[in-house]
Amino acid sequence: MKKMLSFIIFIIVAAHAVASVDSTDMWQPIIPNRIQEKYTPAGLEEFSGLLNDHVYINLDKRLLKIDSGILLSGFVHRPGSQTWIGEHVGKFLFSASRTYAYTHDARLKALMDDMVRKYIATQMPDGYIGTYLLKDRWTEWDVWAHKYAIIGLLNYYSITGNKAALETAKRAADLICRTFGNGSGQLDLNTHGEHVGLAPGSILEPMVDLYRYTGDKKYLAFCQYILSNWETATGPKLFTALQQFGDVTKVGDAKAYEMLSCFVGILKYYKLTGDEKYFKILETAWQDIVSKRLYITGTASVGEIFTPDHQLPAGNDVHMGEGCVTVTWIQFNEQMLKITGEMKYAEEIEKAVYNHLFAAENPETGCVSYYTALQGAKPYRCDQGFSCCLSSVPRGISLIPGVIWGKVNKQFTVLMYEPGFVKENITTDDGANITMQLTASSSFPKEGEVVYTVKPSQSKKFTLNFRIPSWAVNYRLTINGTSQNITGNDEVSINRVWQADDKVDVQFDMPLQIIKGDPTYKGFVAFKRGPQVLAVDSLLNVGRSINVSANFTDARKLTVEDVAINLPRYWVGRQAYSVSREDIKKKEVLVLVPFADAGQQASPLQVWVPVEGGAVAHAEN
Repeated sequence: MKKMLSFIIFIIVAAHAVASVDSTDMWQPIIPNRIQEKYTPAGLEEFSGLLNDHVYINLDKRLLKIDSGILLSGFVHRPGSQTWIGEHVGKFLFSASRTYAYTHDARLKALMDDMVRKYIATQMPDGYIGTYLLKDRWTEWDVWAHKYAIIGLLNYYSITGNKAALETAKRAADLICRTFGNGSGQLDLNTHGEHVGLAPGSILEPMVDLYRYTGDKKYLAFCQYILSNWETATGPKLFTALQQFGDVTKVGDAKAYEMLSCFVGILKYYKLTGDEKYFKILETAWQDIVSKRLYITGTASVGEIFTPDHQLPAGNDVHMGEGCVTVTWIQFNEQMLKITGEMKYAEEIEKAVYNHLFAAENPETGCVSYYTALQGAKPYRCDQGFSCCLSSVPRGISLIPGVIWGKVNKQFTVLMYEPGFVKENITTDDGANITMQLTASSSFPKEGEVVYTVKPSQSKKFTLNFRIPSWAVNYRLTINGTSQNITGNDEVSINRVWQADDKVDVQFDMPLQIIKGDPTYKGFVAFKRGPQVLAVDSLLNVGRSINVSANFTDARKLTVEDVAINLPRYWVGRQAYSVSREDIKKKEVLVLVPFADAGQQASPLQVWVPVEGGAVAHAEN
């Protein structure tokens, strides 16, 4: 009775706390990481281009359409209508918190506050915040849902300071710590969830975060239990498999989403403890995925598992490119970027964001595709609380403001060429602390030029860095009209005395690139321009043959014309290209649009275009 009374008092206090907090400050963890992050996102920022457009499409057409009654239904009336329905509240709170930190949209804040208030009220006296009946607890996806509960509540806490949310997360984590472990009467975490312990073990990520927010060592001890338990007879042998084979398909049952979720947690644990072996193992995993299992659009998986070497079928029939995989791949690269500051991780984030992430959310409706094929219609759906990817894809989009620009090794660095404005504190070469305003003007990715206006609060010497993308041809940079010598391969550093209104003009060419489809699509080609993979949307190519001749695969002989003016009125997007080759016999024409924009009207599309006779001449890899 005492426990029940205490729980009722907690709920009353919690409801009041949620209602009364209205701060936009970020509440920081109290336990520092041992590994200092080499990349930190910029502070005050505002974008105005394509990436910003998608953040607001995600806000207006997806997040603000969420019905809290649907997401909370499995908690209010246990059991839920499906076994993983409990994950969606936490995923929404993650997306909404990150999006609110950028947009400060009052409607979104109100929706979050209301959902958290009702969510907290569903927690059981022992800390349980899942959707299963007592007799079915800790089967299938129960631990997994608690993972997202803690993640969502901590993200909400980080932008509001709401202590009730933090306490709710702690109560849920305490229950997990009591239930699982090596002690008498405790359960084996590996055997009480899906995919050989990968799904329940992915709770490592929020356990690391919770330890950092609270300093309670039982959460750190549970992290250590997860890491060691993976290597037991019941576990996925995550570390030993990667050490022995260097192959992610040898880990557990090769389930991509769950494995990548574990990778994110391991990297957070590495930053916390500094244990180098964990980072080296995940470098191996990253290289294996990039070199053997990654689609040209920055996603992975067929039937939700990592594929055999270089086998990348791209049709709807194989369920390729799970949205959850795309998002956790971005998260994996985000953590690697923070740890190392290396531009190759920003390159992978950019590839995934501009292509497969944006392709998975219809810019016209906000509906989301669970799998997003490169060949065939995108199977967009608008439901809530049932499909995991319909909650995951908004999470990926909510990460975008943190990967545009920031500091690498304490020097301000531009990672993506997005128009916008940022104000950041700068430490100058002589140790002074000043503020810098940077304004970027551009129509990228339509055009290959970005002009930056630099306004330091004092004229001081410091360094600005600009990433050189691998796709950028003839990259050049001028300051106030004077060309700069570029010596780096993936980054240019400019150290000088910066004056108010200095102009940095970055230019690069984005010629049409042709990619061979070998080995999976031998005799096919794909087209790419800048960071964007292009597609043939059947709606824009009525009456045209999709097969092209071998001569059409020589990019040097093709004519590319901007035909965005001819796009239908309802079309969301500002890019379309007519690609043609005219010879004595005939003129071949294809209209290409970014893969992310194609298929808005559920029309069939093709990224891989067949070549007549299967002969591919002069195609670029």
